[in-house]
Amino acid sequence: MHELSLCRGLLQQVSELAREHRAQTVSRITLRIGPLAGVEIPLLESAFAIARDNTVAAEAVLEVEPAPLRVHCNACETEHAVTLPDLRCPVCHSTQTRLISGDEMVLVSVRF
Repeated sequence: MHELSLCRGLLQQVSELAREHRAQTVSRITLRIGPLAGVEIPLLESAFAIARDNTVAAEAVLEVEPAPLRVHCNACETEHAVTLPDLRCPVCHSTQTRLISGDEMVLVSVRF
């Protein structure tokens, strides 16, 4: 389960931020995760509950915001929100699109 290793990396980053801000505890961690990030949210939440033990975030709540799925169309030079599984341009229906959002996992905020 790679979600556990993701959580361990996340908690390491959060611990460093807490140290920089001289915080004793973390109460909330907010992530933005796109549908193509390769992360199973329920597994991530379960892994977080395990990984946070004995860390500065032992009592923290994990909040996950969905990242929008957006493409840039190389044919008509526009940007649009799309839905899976269709990544074609909704205007000209071209398949010559480039993903600009939706595959990320970003640490949005940490509440100390």
